[in-house]
Amino acid sequence: MLAWTALGLALSFRLALAQSGVEHGLPASAPQGDLLFLLDSSASVSHYEFSRVREFLGQLVAPLPLGPGALHASLVHVGTRPYTEFSFGQHSSGAAVQDAIRASAQRMGDTNTGLALAYAKEQLFDMAAGARLRVPKVLVWVTDGGSSDPVGPPMQELKDLGVTVFIISTGRGNFLELSAAASAPPEKHLHFVDVDDLHIIAQELRDSILDAMQPQQQQLRASEVTSSGFRLAWPPLLTANSGYYVLELVPSAEPGAVRRQQLPGNTTGWAWAGLEPDTDYDVALVPESNERLVGPQHLRVRTLPDEAGPERIVISHARPRSVRVSWAPALGPASLLGYQVLYGPLQGGAAQRVEVPAGGNSTTLQGLAPGTVYLVTVTAAFRSGRERALSAKACTPPGERSRAPPLPDAGARGP
Repeated sequence: MLAWTALGLALSFRLALAQSGVEHGLPASAPQGDLLFLLDSSASVSHYEFSRVREFLGQLVAPLPLGPGALHASLVHVGTRPYTEFSFGQHSSGAAVQDAIRASAQRMGDTNTGLALAYAKEQLFDMAAGARLRVPKVLVWVTDGGSSDPVGPPMQELKDLGVTVFIISTGRGNFLELSAAASAPPEKHLHFVDVDDLHIIAQELRDSILDAMQPQQQQLRASEVTSSGFRLAWPPLLTANSGYYVLELVPSAEPGAVRRQQLPGNTTGWAWAGLEPDTDYDVALVPESNERLVGPQHLRVRTLPDEAGPERIVISHARPRSVRVSWAPALGPASLLGYQVLYGPLQGGAAQRVEVPAGGNSTTLQGLAPGTVYLVTVTAAFRSGRERALSAKACTPPGERSRAPPLPDAGARGP
């Protein structure tokens, strides 16, 4: 009798383990979330590059805790029209997702990334596509850098809905545009890497994805903080028919200076602008509903110091065909996307541009013409969308005069 009782307990325990996902190798504390890979599958990507990226994504997902009660993954191709390779929950293990990625074929066509992002937003929040409510959402976009349609607006909509966006560019993308598209800070969410070196970022990206999948202790969150504003996002707590929100903003040092905004119940984000730099603000999100009680949420956000452009441009190391340009870094480095150095002959001619990351403050201009005066403009681009510029003149010295051919010897006789 005892033996049958022990056997029954063992079978019950084994069934419980299987239902909980432990039998599939998933830890009890495995994070839940929806992970969508947006893969550039258009004709702008060579077959070799596509195969290398496909192999990288397979290696990236294999160790992730994918399965029921954990992470779900989906793959969407960017092309003339978006195409779903597999939807959320279709594969229940990292190995199965890896096999599905490796079996995917390049779609070719145009690079309509904006259209694919709008489609990705639907997939991430569509229960019919296997998406789940109230779990973290992560988008990993792998691109060669170009798009046939605008990317900014649909990407912003995703971030407003609380989606964490990682971008991997194979090196030909615009640094400033991709920095603005990725979640903040870009140094954590944006990677420029050659297709043959993608394995270098695999572990870092995998850890960052898992961090983004951890449940947020504070549902109300701030992003894109600048010196004059920030963006708020929160999960859907109400619907358009069940109530509305009252959003309050108060400078911590001035409790009486309250700003209020009433928003529909289907709103999940709001951007505050026109704020003071380097100031603490207390934010309260108050859901108002007659159907159910939903408690308020609170958050304190500090705006960044004021944004000031580059100062004291210094021209040095002047050579006939190159000069070095340096400048004092812009103020507000945390809100800085990077610099653009625009230069061209002062007397007219084609202008050229060099991009410098936010951490740099100098560059060498190559391929100049000897004995020419150039106008050099250094522009600091900030996350707020504002730009600050400063210009200076740079002169290249004349090139070495070519030596005249030696005169023939007067005493020499011809043949």
